[in-house]
Amino acid sequence: MDRALFLKLISSSAPALLLPGKLWAEDYIQDYTPQELIGKAPRDLVGSTYLTTMQRDTARALKLMQETAKKDGIEIKVVSAFRSFDRQKEIFENKFKRFKAQGNTPEQAVNRIIEYSTLPGTSRHHWGTDLDLIDGGVTAPESVLESRHYYGSGVFCALREWLEANAAHYGFYQVYTNHPDRKGFAHEPWHYSYAPVSIPMLKAFMKLDLEAILSEEKILGASVISGSFLAEYRKKHLLDINPLLLD
Repeated sequence: MDRALFLKLISSSAPALLLPGKLWAEDYIQDYTPQELIGKAPRDLVGSTYLTTMQRDTARALKLMQETAKKDGIEIKVVSAFRSFDRQKEIFENKFKRFKAQGNTPEQAVNRIIEYSTLPGTSRHHWGTDLDLIDGGVTAPESVLESRHYYGSGVFCALREWLEANAAHYGFYQVYTNHPDRKGFAHEPWHYSYAPVSIPMLKAFMKLDLEAILSEEKILGASVISGSFLAEYRKKHLLDINPLLLD
């Protein structure tokens, strides 16, 4: 990280910085509650709309990254940030009903959902540290979050290339990479996480008894979401991510 950027981050009052090869996340709170980790009682959020609501230091780092990108002709725009438990549950259950109506068994329906969508309570968006990004400076297609728009002649290719080259300097890393051996959720070139905060939150999250939590919530398809299924989900979907986002 160059000196000018370092001084900018310091002046923004962000307590955690990403320096080359090392995360400085020790100062972040470690007493995350289960309700906070599953998106039911968010803490330290800023923003006035559902598109802009995110964790405070994530917002600070994003602003600095946007300022630099703009100088390079890239207008970083957030299309999804914090997402509550109830919103994720609504997304999940709507898909479950639709897939069941198409003749899928409960297990088939859940497996189709988790190709791209998380189980309620397990979304990284619950933490306010994860953002879905597009380039607001180009004419956007009707459905923006599709990989084809970020590769080849896609409208967001310049954004993807800029983020791959620069996002780490601000603490942001792509979560679901295009590595051929990675399992779990499909590749999402738009999804970036603010590592200084999301790393300790993931560490705390993995200590939760997810089966008990999800059972209490009476989610559609709950009979599938238990035992070996949930163990495999944790291994592939929650932990098989960019290794730079793991403790």
